[in-house]
Amino acid sequence: MFEQEIEMEKRQGSVVPLLLIVGLIVAIVGVAGYFLMQNRRVLSNEEASAVAAAVLKAQGPATVRFHTGLLGSSVNDNPSGPQYRLLEKAGLVTLGKMKDWKTPIALTPKGEALLKEIPGVSQTTEKDGTKLYVVPLADRKFVGVSKVTMLSPERAVIDFTWTWNPNQLGDLFDASGAAVKTFNTWDRGALIQKYGANFYHGEPTKVAIAVMKTDKGWQIAPE
Repeated sequence: MFEQEIEMEKRQGSVVPLLLIVGLIVAIVGVAGYFLMQNRRVLSNEEASAVAAAVLKAQGPATVRFHTGLLGSSVNDNPSGPQYRLLEKAGLVTLGKMKDWKTPIALTPKGEALLKEIPGVSQTTEKDGTKLYVVPLADRKFVGVSKVTMLSPERAVIDFTWTWNPNQLGDLFDASGAAVKTFNTWDRGALIQKYGANFYHGEPTKVAIAVMKTDKGWQIAPE
């Protein structure tokens, strides 16, 4: 009887370490499996598309600014600038003769009708009595995601393309369009650099952005 009790104690003593070893193995396998699943997690094409589209929307549209009323030349605006001459050529504004260093500028009926058709036009009255118009020319339109590169489970790089979606006024300010091409090289450069002209009917633009996963979802990673 005594020998049987000793043998039972030996068996129980050997079972405990075995259970500990098995538990440790299970824990290690579980942790390894968790990290393996985390490493295999990827930013889906749908999520990447949503992030890219949001980035483009946040940039807002390309715009052109111009005044109507008695406008004098200043650092902020110049009635003899190429944007006014382009608008005048298109029959959207009229430029009167300068008087007391100020030029009268007015919207034509055609110009008024066009601005009513374009969403997002803003109009404010300046201190000098002129009216400032800020008119959208084109929105950035998302085309598609070409590649998603995972740098870690929480960081990725999205390669995507976008293209311009110009409105009627944007077509007028197209840098490769007939209207803009009538200007000399200097004025064409000014239209592109300062007054909203661009190659709105050009090839799609390729972009790569770095993103990171936050508690609010995938967002642009800080530099």
